[in-house]
Amino acid sequence: MNQGLWKYADWIDPIPSHARLTLGEGGTPLIRSRRLGPSVGLKNLFFKVEFTNPTGSYKDRFACAAISDMIANGKTECIATSSGNTGAALAAYCALAGITCEIAIVEKAPEGKLRQMLAYGARLYRIRGFGVDSQTSEGVIDCLKTLSSRPQAQMQISAFAYSPVGMSGVCGISHELFEQSTAPIDHLFCMAGGGGFVVAIARGFQQLLQGGRIARLPRMECVQPEGNDTISSPLRQGAEFGRTVECTTRISGLQVPQVIDGNQVIAVCRESGGTGHVVTDEWVFEVQSRLSREEGLFAEPAASTAVAGALQAAQQGLIDPEANVVCVISGSAFKDPPSLEAMTSKVSCPMIDLVDLQQRVHQGV
Repeated sequence: MNQGLWKYADWIDPIPSHARLTLGEGGTPLIRSRRLGPSVGLKNLFFKVEFTNPTGSYKDRFACAAISDMIANGKTECIATSSGNTGAALAAYCALAGITCEIAIVEKAPEGKLRQMLAYGARLYRIRGFGVDSQTSEGVIDCLKTLSSRPQAQMQISAFAYSPVGMSGVCGISHELFEQSTAPIDHLFCMAGGGGFVVAIARGFQQLLQGGRIARLPRMECVQPEGNDTISSPLRQGAEFGRTVECTTRISGLQVPQVIDGNQVIAVCRESGGTGHVVTDEWVFEVQSRLSREEGLFAEPAASTAVAGALQAAQQGLIDPEANVVCVISGSAFKDPPSLEAMTSKVSCPMIDLVDLQQRVHQGV
C-alpha cells in the first residue's frame, strides 16, 4: 500500500494517524539527464520530477500535511492564496477532507490552473495587483489573516512564515533523494518565489545530517527570474536579508514580490555553501522547451527555472563537471496553456488527405 507522505511521518510536524489524508503523493522519480547535462559538460545531472504528484506539482506534499493538520484541529474552512499549484493542491485535499476552500488568486495566474482549482470545488477570487505589487500583496495577506481568525477557519499559504506544518511535508523530498541517489549530492538547484521550497528541502537534509545518514549537506542553490529577484542577488552579494521588488517576471508561480521566507533561504544556502542564481525569462522559456524536446520532460516555466540556473552555472564554469547535481522540477506544463502556446508557436499539425499520406509512403519519406 502506498503510504504517500506518511512514509516520512517521523520527520513531519506531528499529526495523529486518524487525521492523515493521502492521495498517493510523493515517491516521485529521480532521472538522469541524457542530453542537457552533457551539452554543458555535466556528467551527473539529475532531475527530481515532482510533477508526477496527484495534482501535478510538489505542492501536494504541502497540502497533504496542511489539510491533515486542519482535520486534527477540527477546522472546516481553508483560506488560502495561490498563483496556481498551491491552490490546486489545497482544493484537491480539501475536497477529500470535506473542507471548504476559498483562494485569493494572483493577478497573472494561468487560466488552466484556475480551472483545475474550480474543478475541485474551490471558490476563487482573482485580485488586481496581487503578485505584482508588494503593497497590494501584503494587503491581501492582511485580509486573509482576518478571515482566517474565525474559530473554524485556518489560513494556508505555502511558506514557513504562515503554514509551517504544511511546509514540513515538503521535507520528504530530501529523504527521497537520499534513498534514490547513488552518490552524495554536491549541488541541489531549486527555484524560489517566496523561498519556502528551498528552506523545506534544506531542512530535510539537515534532518538527515543530524541523524547521521549523510556526512555533509548538498550545496543549496537558489534560482530566481531576474524580474523577481528578492533573494538570489542578496544571497550572492553577501547580504543577510532579502528585499521586496516590483515583480516583472512572466514566470507564473514565481511572482512573489515580498521576501516571505527569503531570509531563511539566505541562511540555509549560505550554511550549505550554496549561492543565488538569477536567470532571464527568455532563458527559462528556452530551457522549458529543451526539457521537452531533449529530455521528454513536460515542465512548466517555474519548474524549468532550477534547470535554467544549473545550466547557466555550468556554462559559467561554476560547477565541477564531475559533480553530482540535482534539479527539482516542481510542476507540470499541462497547467499552463500560454507557455505551451509559446513553446509550440512555430510548429503546427496540418490536416492532410489519405492520398497525401499514401504519396509520402510511395516516396519513402
